[in-house]
Amino acid sequence: MRLKANIKMAFASIRSARWRSFLTMLGIIVGVASVVVTISLGEGVRQQVEGQIKQLGSDLIIVKPGKNVGASSSLGALTANNAQSFTDQDLQAIKTTKGIKTVVPFSTVSGVARTDDSELPDGFIVGTTELLPEILRQRVKYGSFFAADDTNRKIAVIGKRVAQDLFHETVPLGKSLQVRGERYVVSGVFDQFATSPLSPTSDYNSAVFIPYESARTLVGQSQIYQVLVRPIDPEQTSQVAKNITANLSDAHGKQTDFTVLKQEENLAATNKILTLLTSMIAGIAAISLLVGGIGIMNIMLVSVTERTKEIGVRKAVGATNRQILDQFVTEAAVISLLGGVLGLLLSLFVDYLFRLFTDIKPAVTVPIMGIAVLVALVVGMFFGILPAIKAASRDPIEALRYE
Repeated sequence: MRLKANIKMAFASIRSARWRSFLTMLGIIVGVASVVVTISLGEGVRQQVEGQIKQLGSDLIIVKPGKNVGASSSLGALTANNAQSFTDQDLQAIKTTKGIKTVVPFSTVSGVARTDDSELPDGFIVGTTELLPEILRQRVKYGSFFAADDTNRKIAVIGKRVAQDLFHETVPLGKSLQVRGERYVVSGVFDQFATSPLSPTSDYNSAVFIPYESARTLVGQSQIYQVLVRPIDPEQTSQVAKNITANLSDAHGKQTDFTVLKQEENLAATNKILTLLTSMIAGIAAISLLVGGIGIMNIMLVSVTERTKEIGVRKAVGATNRQILDQFVTEAAVISLLGGVLGLLLSLFVDYLFRLFTDIKPAVTVPIMGIAVLVALVVGMFFGILPAIKAASRDPIEALRYE
């Protein structure tokens, strides 16, 4: 009953000074919203990366030129921004590896795709083989991908965004685009590619795919920035990765100046980076909770001074120090709890805006929301103790005389 009465008095006090109470809650609101949004963004990105990796399959092997060091090695796994490149001899060494079912090279072609009245400055051009849809497990929505006997033809298959940005339509089949002065006819348009916020340059929705030999003719030599490999037996993925490493090492004079990544390594590295970044940013955001707690303490101290006479009257009619202490601690708890709930509502709104205006899909988890509100409650009560002790220690005679 005493708790219920204290809660009623707390709400009455908040209603009597609405704006002051709201400003007191503001630090808690911002703190809870910041922590929940940060963690939900990290978890959302993690789920998007995991979804992309699962779509490609756990048996996919990514081979890249250059030795990657540290956890960042996975971030550029499907990007075209690599200063080094493989040669046709390297590609042959990979193809002859025991246990391989599918090998698909990705050759970068410098230049900008354009039409007579438009160009695609943010897109990129990739030379590859007819097996790309199979290894990426991606459907050509309109038209068809080029076949094995099309390797020297001037045809192109484009991503969904290329169709919209370059041709301003959804199905530009039969229309042509220019790459380094050569005209290529659009034979197909891919379905929407799943994307990862960690590697926006691997967004194949903005890619133009042309046959591998045609790309090599355009640039004069192969500039392979990655090779995707799938083994015959998924259970032998690790062994095939070791075989690729051995073959390439022999081809490079026993030097391991390349990277062979399995999907589990890709995911582990990504998770490590996301955990580190999320923890760091969430820790910084949590500081605002402490600021909010200090704000509660300051306002409660002011409130104790303003309500000195009220405290004196309560003590005069028999209220104990413990009852006065409980009253002000409860008030601090109610303020922080309300701030925590409002912070959760704000975080949900911010997450909605991220989903609406960006490619990031925040994932809010109920346990994190509960923990954030619980921490806000604890912070509010902790910083409310000092004002409560000050209120409880008031001498009733002096309090009644206070003007």
